[in-house]
Amino acid sequence: MNEKVLDVVNLNKNYGDRRVLRNLSFEVYAGEIFGFIGPNGAGKSTLIRIISGLSSETSGQVYICGISVQKDFEKAVSNIGVVMENCQVYPYMTGRQNLQYYASLLKGVTKDDIERAIKISGLGNRIEDRVRTYSYGMRQRLGLAQALLNNPKLLILDEPTNGLDVNGVIDLRRTLKVLAAKNNMGIFISSHALSELEQLCDTVAIFDRGNILEMRTLDAFQNDSNTQRRFRIRVDYPNYAGKIINLKYGLDVELAGNSVIIPYMPEKYDDIYNDLRKRNLTIYGTTVITKSLEDIYLDILKERRSGKLS
Repeated sequence: MNEKVLDVVNLNKNYGDRRVLRNLSFEVYAGEIFGFIGPNGAGKSTLIRIISGLSSETSGQVYICGISVQKDFEKAVSNIGVVMENCQVYPYMTGRQNLQYYASLLKGVTKDDIERAIKISGLGNRIEDRVRTYSYGMRQRLGLAQALLNNPKLLILDEPTNGLDVNGVIDLRRTLKVLAAKNNMGIFISSHALSELEQLCDTVAIFDRGNILEMRTLDAFQNDSNTQRRFRIRVDYPNYAGKIINLKYGLDVELAGNSVIIPYMPEKYDDIYNDLRKRNLTIYGTTVITKSLEDIYLDILKERRSGKLS
């Protein structure tokens, strides 16, 4: 099993009488991309600040590569790189000068490390320009380069796609997958861009009001029976096909353009196909439909808030 790069154990955070984090426990492993999603105000930024050692917890422990952030802060955080939503940079300096300055604050960062971080960031020749000329997305790229200077074992990203154009998002996705797969880096992402997390993450935690409601691999979320997979049949006369399926098999049928959508029941499909063909209907194709991560997320929040989840 890969090394555990982040271990959060029974973490609590209170602000007076308000509980922001409630007995939070989870793990992130080397080579894993872990998505942490939840509504604004749920406590995601507070969690990141505690993991990074920028804020204190009320109780509980955070371990980075087995080292307690509370007991050995400097050694623990030497293994992480953090990109906050609004990264702190010096606008009057060039991108390279910013990186050189931050490198001087870290132990053992070489010129080669700086060049490697610049290459990964995708800033290219713009690294020589003053940061005040950068777009928001370019500042995010510089923040990523800054976070990678010390070759971290755990990379923490807060809303990393904010301000990036389509090409920037695609480049970032590719970069993170390479860092996880080839550098064996654990990556923790907090983001509202659920469609992006769906293409990136190995594991997803759905978080609300200080609690993790559900935490599974993305495959497990999508394959679980609760996600209600459905089956789409593209056919030349969908209204007629839908009536046949509903009357003979008693299945709920949804019409969508030139398709009928029915519950996921593979054992009935051969009989349905044969019945449709006997009635001279042409089947153009079939597709299994799984719920998107956004659908799953909204369903779980709705169930929780209606009291169906404890």
